[in-house]
Amino acid sequence: MKKIIASILFLTCFTAAKSQKLYTVDYVSQADVKVFVVKYESQADLLVFKEKYASKADGNEGKWFFTDYASQADTKIFFVKYESQADLKVYFVDYESRAGWKNNSKKHLLY
Repeated sequence: MKKIIASILFLTCFTAAKSQKLYTVDYVSQADVKVFVVKYESQADLLVFKEKYASKADGNEGKWFFTDYASQADTKIFFVKYESQADLKVYFVDYESRAGWKNNSKKHLLY
């Protein structure tokens, strides 16, 4: 029983430690997640801060690093034109401390 609990804890920590390295694809069929950028913070599921370095984009807390190649990314996203097409609505913030989830039911999209 202890081994099962330890295994579950290990997998949970491993999954939670996944970084947020993303790549923007050219076609919706290539995407893991369809994203729409909203005009107002109150409309967003996730507040996103763009990191300058991949090492700072850790966890699933809205700190994103955009990679140059799809093979470097954890998740491939496509920015859709209309809100109704999106899996996830984001708002880009200016400060790292403001990044985070507003709608926890969407967290699974970036794991």
